[in-house]
Amino acid sequence: PREALMGAGGSSPDDLVFAVDLGTGGPKVAYVSLAGEVVDHEHQRVEMRTLADGGAVEDPDEWWSAIVESALRIAARGSVPPERVVAAACTGQWGSTVPVDAGGRAVGDCLLWLDHRGRRLARDRLGGGPTVAGYRPRAAVEWIRRAGGAPSPEGNDPLGHRLWLRRCDPGVYAETALFLEPVDYLNLRLTGRAAATQATMTLSWLTDNRALDAVDYDPVLVELAGADAGRLPELLPIRSIVGPLTDDAAGELGLPAGIPVVTGLPDLHSAALGSGAVADHHGHVVVGTSAWVGCHTPRKRTSLAHQMATVPAAVPDRYVLANNHDTGGMSLEWLRDRVVAPSDGGGAGAQTLADLDAIAAMVAPGAGGVMFAPWLKGERSPVADTAMRASFLNLGIDSGRPEMIRAVLEGVAHQVRWMLEASEKVVRRPLRELRVVGGGAGSDLWCQIHADVLGRPVHRVVQPLLANVRGAALFAGLVTGRLDLTMVESAAPVDRTFRPDPGAAAVYDEHHRVFVGIHRSQRRSYHRLNRRRRG
Repeated sequence: PREALMGAGGSSPDDLVFAVDLGTGGPKVAYVSLAGEVVDHEHQRVEMRTLADGGAVEDPDEWWSAIVESALRIAARGSVPPERVVAAACTGQWGSTVPVDAGGRAVGDCLLWLDHRGRRLARDRLGGGPTVAGYRPRAAVEWIRRAGGAPSPEGNDPLGHRLWLRRCDPGVYAETALFLEPVDYLNLRLTGRAAATQATMTLSWLTDNRALDAVDYDPVLVELAGADAGRLPELLPIRSIVGPLTDDAAGELGLPAGIPVVTGLPDLHSAALGSGAVADHHGHVVVGTSAWVGCHTPRKRTSLAHQMATVPAAVPDRYVLANNHDTGGMSLEWLRDRVVAPSDGGGAGAQTLADLDAIAAMVAPGAGGVMFAPWLKGERSPVADTAMRASFLNLGIDSGRPEMIRAVLEGVAHQVRWMLEASEKVVRRPLRELRVVGGGAGSDLWCQIHADVLGRPVHRVVQPLLANVRGAALFAGLVTGRLDLTMVESAAPVDRTFRPDPGAAAVYDEHHRVFVGIHRSQRRSYHRLNRRRRG
């Protein structure tokens, strides 16, 4: 879109957006041109802490420190003239909860989307008596009719988080003035204003999503959720400016004070923009820490059984499909860090993900019959069950590291296919032009495995690891009027297309039938083994 921008009023293709993508593994900080080019970026890791009782938390102050340090490292390189920065935008993980006091200070850890300590409380709130997929019939009807989706009875979303804090951490709850999503918390740090949107609050399911760009909470849904309305942030239209960058934040980050900070986006929404898949039912696949399948659609659709829904999108007058596999790329990191090269000294030393690719490539498709079920922290879509756990199947005496590594790559791809097939039933359309983004998409081998398992081409966009910061920057361009929607798709060109190999696809078709039956056949064992830890 560089040529188009040359003629856009007041805009230049060299204008930059300061973009932050707060992933579960820590924030990426980038300067992105309005043409979609990532000029410079940094990533600093923030460690998630998993707790024995099902908790998964991070320290919000560590996020901010990492963002500041990354911005200062980029500034020290002199790669970005600050005067070219025209806006700031935040995207990232969602379905997480930051408790904030009246002064805008985080008063406790962020409860992440993996934290399911509120499972029993959520089930009591949503169920009781006869249930439909874990919901009281009236609750299910009202949530589907109004919001198009519902809180999870597994407790791994803001409803479960708020209930758990109120019951089990009353000190933090008493100090909390507002419960914020992570991206809204970052915008608070940038502007001094605590505000959310219908998009960032989607996984609280407290707005009537039959009307797009709602700026009020639905009182019926607030009552059903048992939410304290006084602890909910104000709502702005999705495509809004939260406020100007404060002098304090500008000084810390080395940015011009007063530049507009746009409303935050969940990573689902920024990935859709950053992949270039903006047309209706053009799909995108994300293989990051988690994994999901999404697309834009003009209609509101819901499947409580599959924990899928279409939710208000960043694109005007559209919804975007939401689902999630909690441990996509995390599965490969787990294998590397805990099994192949463990920190206890029993491994062969640090190995990169590229090293694992090379080992996996030694084995033919099908991994010698070895399979991996990638449910390290339970499952969300298309089956919601926090008792599920990962396992290797069909290990034999000749199985080794190559087979196990390849089985992990293939297992995540099978999970994506399972979600894709369920997604197409939910939106009642085939998903076309599948674009793949996320850190896992940097692997040629993993992209090819996805094409073979899915049985259709997948198109990798340029710089797939940075798709979310690109999407956040393009969103800032849309909000500030410097871009229009026709420029977004061309800002994310395809780097390479991977087409299915017929021989490999035949092997994977047989394996996939086994894969989707694992949960059904092992469900009772999962629940028996994890009953005490789940509560």
